[in-house]
Amino acid sequence: QAVPAGSHVRLNLQTGEREAKLPESEDGKSETREERRRKRYPGGELGKVDVDANSFTSQELKKALAKMKESEKAERKVKEVRKKFRPIEQLKEEFEKLNVKMETDYEIMVQLISKFNSSASTLADKVAALYDLEYYVHQV
Repeated sequence: QAVPAGSHVRLNLQTGEREAKLPESEDGKSETREERRRKRYPGGELGKVDVDANSFTSQELKKALAKMKESEKAERKVKEVRKKFRPIEQLKEEFEKLNVKMETDYEIMVQLISKFNSSASTLADKVAALYDLEYYVHQV
């Protein structure tokens, strides 16, 4: 169950139940919602506050709008970066046209492991494969 903001909540270990208590004011009485609102907005800085759960204050709307603008800026930055770089699939196609085979680190590591596990490899080949594999694993 939802409890008002500022409530004191605890778990009673004897009964296993959660208990909530409204915060007390200086005179020992629990504050009402209206009293807490007055403390939060002294002098009615925000004007009348609509207590309807579906409405928002002007400050909340301004914050939401600022977040939307920030996300739009981030999307623009992503688009700018994508314009500067090309996808790896496109690069592979272009290198194939130039008769250059581009391999990822993963593909090279798979080849080195198969070379190490191959019974046809000599001891020197296996040692060289391990050294090269160590380099690639260190990068990961």
